[in-house]
Amino acid sequence: HVQLVESGGGSVQVGGSLRLSCEASGYKYNDYCMGWFRQGPGKEREWVGHFDSDGASSIADPVKGRFTISKDSAKNILYLQMHSLKPEDTAMYYCAARSVGWCPLFEHWLGKRAYTPGGYLTNWGQGTQVTVS
Repeated sequence: HVQLVESGGGSVQVGGSLRLSCEASGYKYNDYCMGWFRQGPGKEREWVGHFDSDGASSIADPVKGRFTISKDSAKNILYLQMHSLKPEDTAMYYCAARSVGWCPLFEHWLGKRAYTPGGYLTNWGQGTQVTVS
């Protein structure tokens, strides 16, 4: 049974930094592709960035240059380093995963089917709140 647990959220001032962690258990880390999403108040969930099955990373344009995703395969942890935080970054941040054999294509990370029930990403954490003010 796959479990994803996010941590590291909190309240931070504009321009500040936070590092989120997603600890994975119940499977062999490198057998999954993993990524980050966020959902702001009154907004749809949106893709932030991910590692694909080849280990290549992608990051969304709104956060490019400010956010970085990384991973520690030995510890089964996915990270999201966030700098120069803005009020619009306020959101619940979620970690998601799918087994390598079923990794979504890049474009499938971007739409609603990435996160709707029965969609492309089958494993989700409970989320960690980030508030920027």
